[in-house]
Parts: sequence; C-alpha cells; structure tokens
Amino acid sequence: MSGNYKVKNLDIRREYPAQELKKAVIPSSAWRNGLAVRMPNHLGDAVMALPALLALKKIVPSDLALFVIAPEYQRKLFMMLPEVDGFIGLKSPHKWWSRKEFKALKNKRLGIGVMFNRSFRDAVMMRAAGLKKLYGIPGNSLRELLLTRRLKPVDKKQAQGHMTGQYLAVASALGAPPWDGKLPAFKPVGTPDENLPPIGALCGHSQMLVLCPGAAYGTAKRWPALAFRAVASDWIKRGGIVAVVGGKGERETGNEVIQGLDPDKIFNLCGETELDELFWLLKSALFIIANDSGVMHLGAATGNCGLTVFGPTDYTATGPISPNWSLLSDQPACAPCFRHDCPTDHCCMTAVTPDLVKKEIFRSLERQNIRLPQPLSETEL
Repeated sequence: MSGNYKVKNLDIRREYPAQELKKAVIPSSAWRNGLAVRMPNHLGDAVMALPALLALKKIVPSDLALFVIAPEYQRKLFMMLPEVDGFIGLKSPHKWWSRKEFKALKNKRLGIGVMFNRSFRDAVMMRAAGLKKLYGIPGNSLRELLLTRRLKPVDKKQAQGHMTGQYLAVASALGAPPWDGKLPAFKPVGTPDENLPPIGALCGHSQMLVLCPGAAYGTAKRWPALAFRAVASDWIKRGGIVAVVGGKGERETGNEVIQGLDPDKIFNLCGETELDELFWLLKSALFIIANDSGVMHLGAATGNCGLTVFGPTDYTATGPISPNWSLLSDQPACAPCFRHDCPTDHCCMTAVTPDLVKKEIFRSLERQNIRLPQPLSETEL
C-alpha cells in the first residue's frame, strides 16, 4: 500500500463547484412546444447529467414539454422520471439518425435544444428538425457554427471539476436554479413482483448485496474478482444474499466472483438484466459495491448506500453523486493514469483489500442507521 489510502464521501456541490459559463437568455418566443435535451450516450455520464436535466425542467414554461434524446437502451431510465414528458430513442447513437428518429423530433415542434454532448452530427439533426435555438458547450469548430450560443467559461483557468458540475453549469447559464443536492425521484410503475418476476424474490430479500465487478472502460478500473468474492463470502456467512450484475461481456468475471460459493445465496446476473431490472436490484439492495462504472452511478442515484474503489480514474471528475456512497482510493505515484489496462502490477486497486472494504460496508450502514446482517464484532472492527 502506498500510504495514501483514503475513505471519502463526496460533497460535489461544495468540493467541486460548477464552472461558471457565460449567460445566455432564451427568448420567450423561441420555446414553441418546449425543450429537447440531448443526453450523453454512456449510462454513467447520463446519470451524472440528471441534476442538470431536472434543473432545466424548472425553466421550461409550465404548459410546455421537456423531451429527452438519448440511446434507445436508456428509455426505461428516463421514463421513470416524472419531469420527462417524452423520449426519443436513438438505436445507433454514434451514427446519423434514421428518418423515423428525425421525424419523431421534428413532429414535436420544439423550439429549444440543449446538448450535453459535443456531436456535430447531432447538432445538424437537431437544427434540421426545427429547433430555433441550440445551446451547448464548445466542441469542434463545425459544431460551434450550429450553436446559437457557445457557453464558454467565464474564467478559462478555472478547473472543470466534477462532470455533474459541468452539466449543471450549462443549465445555470440558461437560467436554471442551483442544484439543491437532491437525487432524482424515480417513479417506476408497479413492483418487481408484478412486472419483473424473475428478480422479484431477490428484490424482496431484506439483506441483498449487489456487486458490479466489471467496467466497460477496461480491466484497469476493476477491483479484482477474487476480492469481490471474499466480500461476497463474508456477506453470505452473515445471512445475506448476493446479486452480481453487469453486461454480457462481464459474464466470465461474474463467474469468477461466484465460484465456490453457495449457489442458493449468490447469483450471476451479468448480461441477464434490462435497465429496469437493474434499477430494481440496485434500489432494493441493502448495499452496493461497484467499480467506477455506469452501474456505480445508477446505484448512487437511487440513494442507497454503496461503495466504490477508485484507481486509474479521477474521482474528482467522475465519483458517485450521492453522499451515501463511500469512495476508497489508494494514490500511488502513477495514479490516476487513465489507462484502460494496467501495464504493471495494478497496485492502485489491489492496495484496497477485502478487509478494508468489509469494514467500510458496516461503518456506512451504521452511519445510516440501517440494520446490519450480523454486525462486525469489536475484534473484526
């Protein structure tokens, strides 16, 4: 261990305030039927942009609508937000829109567009769909020609800070009020028992631990599968159950985590859950452990307790947005390196041991006055 090991709970609003952007006034005559917001493609980025999206809703006239444009796979996420009046899904978000997708936006007759990405292609489509005013942060020079206003920083020397703050800066520049720190109030329809029977029994368990041992970014961001297994084994011994979640590409990693453990107590669901099922698992968990990933951000947005291990990436830019999450980090000289795969010994991640994580789990639960599955003894603490 490097000696710089730390446990931290982020307060994004105070520690990493939003960069101030030059203000832009939206003419009242430009709204037409409302606002279209192009959200980021990656799940984690989309979740970090949610506070800004909800802030923008507050400046939309009450009789008009807010529509989200995002990859189709995110539809179920945004339809759980009462503030979102409609969703336009892109099946291939890195390509030109289909005629059907373009018409879906054009037929809404919206007047204002906000872009939380830097895509020239999306700017062309939004302009062509009739949005009279289009706002966003600077991108490439061609894209900037399509923006009504480039929302440039007031002070170019100011650090950009957390991604949530960067998105909030865009909303603030357009007249939205400051973020009050509240997490999104998701309102899914029904319950897992009613709509998602395959996971209903798991979600009904009072002591479920959810683990996300993968990370699409690369292996460098992944706390070792054996470390996840050690934590899972201890949780099961204390009377809990464990759900392992992730994408199809993380199925093998999930198998490493569950190997040798009671198959009636731990379940590898990697590649088997839709976004609404994943949401319910995270929302129903007593505790969540995830790498720096989209699952981490979604888990934090549910308001539940969780923990993440940071190594090659920068938690000041992409740490979880919830104060209920603990962030464990070791800071060797090479971190953060932002590599996808570690060329050496992965020391930034392996320095955080399963014992350190287990202790922080129970400390986090106690801070929230949550009933523990057979709490740690004084000797274990």
